[in-house]
Amino acid sequence: MEIWEIDKNLKVETTVTEPDLVWFDVLEPPFAVYGVYFDKAQDRFVRMPADVAASVSEGVASLAIKTAGGRVKFRTDSPYIAIKADMDNSALMSHMPLTGQSGFDLCRKTEQGDVFFRTFMPPMGMKEGYSSGLWTDGKAYDYTINFPLYDRVKHLYVAFKKSAHLEAAAPYAHEKPVVYYGSSITQGGCASRPGNAYQAIISRRLDVDHINLGFSGCARGEEAMVAYLASLDMSVFVCDYDHNAPNAQHLADTLPPLYRAVRAAHPDLPIVLVSATDILLKGNDRPWCDEWVDRFEIVKKTYEQGIAAGDKNLYFVPGADLFAGECWDACTVDGTHPNDLGFYRMAMGLEKVIRPLLK
Repeated sequence: MEIWEIDKNLKVETTVTEPDLVWFDVLEPPFAVYGVYFDKAQDRFVRMPADVAASVSEGVASLAIKTAGGRVKFRTDSPYIAIKADMDNSALMSHMPLTGQSGFDLCRKTEQGDVFFRTFMPPMGMKEGYSSGLWTDGKAYDYTINFPLYDRVKHLYVAFKKSAHLEAAAPYAHEKPVVYYGSSITQGGCASRPGNAYQAIISRRLDVDHINLGFSGCARGEEAMVAYLASLDMSVFVCDYDHNAPNAQHLADTLPPLYRAVRAAHPDLPIVLVSATDILLKGNDRPWCDEWVDRFEIVKKTYEQGIAAGDKNLYFVPGADLFAGECWDACTVDGTHPNDLGFYRMAMGLEKVIRPLLK
C-alpha cells in the first residue's frame, strides 16, 4: 500500500501522467533547500522573515515571498523527474520570459561542472502553479532545481520512478553563502530562466551557496534592511542597489551608513560595492543619464573612503565594466534589465572578484 493511500494528505494532485512515480515534498530529507526557507505561518517559501520585510517597506514585504535564488538539491538515477509546484502566480510581465518569471529549471553536476539540463516548462495562463516532467539518461547525478525569480512558491513536490535511487546531493564546497543585495537586476529581471540570473551562474561555477536579496524597485538601503543585512552570516557581501536609489542624494545618504553597519558587524567580511550599469547610456541622447555619473562617483567615493580608513577587504566593481565590450548594447531587454548575455557578463565580471575571496 502506498503512503498516500494511508495518509490522503500526502497525495499529490498533478497533471503529470507518467506511470510508476513516487512523489516527495522537498522539505523532507534527503532534499536540501538553499536560498529560501519555508515559513509555516505564511505557508510558503520566503527569502527573509515577514516581520523584518514588513518593517522595511510594503514593496519588500511583497517581494520577499518571491523565490529568487531558491534552490533544492538531491541525487538520483531516475530516468524521469517531475515537479508539482503549488504557487500564487503573478501577472505576466511584458519584458521577461515566463520561464524566468514563473518557471523552474534543472541543472546537474557532470565532469564539466554543474550545468543546465532542461527547463520544467510553465504553461501560459496558470494561476496556482503547474506540473511538468523531464526524461533523463537514467544515470546518477547531483541535481539542482532553481526556483522562479518572480513568482510565489507555496509548496514544491518532486517525483521519480519507483525503481530509482534517491539520496542527498553533495553540499556546496563553500557552504557559507554569498549575499547579494540590490535591485530588480539583482532579483533576476529579465533572465530567460532562473539558472541564468548572474548569482546562479556564479554559484554553479564556484560551487558556493548564495542568498538573493534583490527587490525590484524597492532596494533603498533602509535602516531596517541594513540591520537585517548586518545580521546575516555570509562569506561575501555584494551591494548593488545603486539603480534603486531614488536619486543621487539618497544614495549618498544611505550607502556609506550601510557599508559602515555591515563592516562593524563583520570586521573581516569581504564587501563588494557595485555601481549601476546604466552609466553606459550616458551621452546616448539621454540627458537624464548624466545622473548615473554622479551616482557612480558616490559608490566609488564610499569605496575610496573605506580604503583610506584602512579597510583591506573592500572592493569596487564599476557597473560600466560589466557590460562593456563588443555588443554591449545587446546586453539588456530595455536599456536597464539584463538579458542572458548581460547576466553572463555580470557573472564573469563579478566572479573575478568573488573567486579569490572565498576561503
